[in-house]
Amino acid sequence: MADRPYTLLSCGMSIDGYLSAGTATRLMLSNDADFDRVDGERAASDAILVGASTIRNDNPRLLVRSPERRAARVARGLPPSPTKVTVTRHAELDCAASFFAADGADKLVYCPTDVVPEARGRLGAAAAVVDAGHPATMRRVCEDLGDRGVQRLMVEGGGTVHTQLLTDDLADELQLVVAPFFVGDSAACRFVGDGRYPWNAGRRATLAEVRQIGDVVLLRYALSPRFRERA
Repeated sequence: MADRPYTLLSCGMSIDGYLSAGTATRLMLSNDADFDRVDGERAASDAILVGASTIRNDNPRLLVRSPERRAARVARGLPPSPTKVTVTRHAELDCAASFFAADGADKLVYCPTDVVPEARGRLGAAAAVVDAGHPATMRRVCEDLGDRGVQRLMVEGGGTVHTQLLTDDLADELQLVVAPFFVGDSAACRFVGDGRYPWNAGRRATLAEVRQIGDVVLLRYALSPRFRERA
């Protein structure tokens, strides 16, 4: 079995730790300069993972935007954008979502064993559906991605996926962007949920970088020894 991928968690949140405003309108937590930075991280990755709720709520395309970065990937023998990956418990996915567009990127959908037939029937040829066990676990997902040759995995949300990867100690790096405003609504989605985290008051995460990017700030944390190997 191959090693699990180097796993980078990328997230933007409000000052009070929210990913959304609790409304149907998408909350803009970054700016153009930071979006370009994130695009560079995408271009350097083999796969990008988001949860099924992120697909339903935000309808992300998850593509490398820069023509120069896309061309550079192709010159290295890679597809223009990384493989798209999602995890779902109930296969409540619309194959018309941007995630499944015919854009040249491979798509993988991980789900529990008993949901696999429904997911394959719903998605057809739009994505490869992968059995993630019963129950499905993020460790199983990461191990399977490693077996598929994914060496660098970028995770772009949402809160449930971040929580699972962090509490299972599967993250190597966290890039957390803080936007200069508050949401102030407990019904909104937070960056992470309740759980037992490896980093706590008795074991602090290592802050590797602080960078101002316009009106937002990037906090970069090293969460495993592998960070030093890839930095």
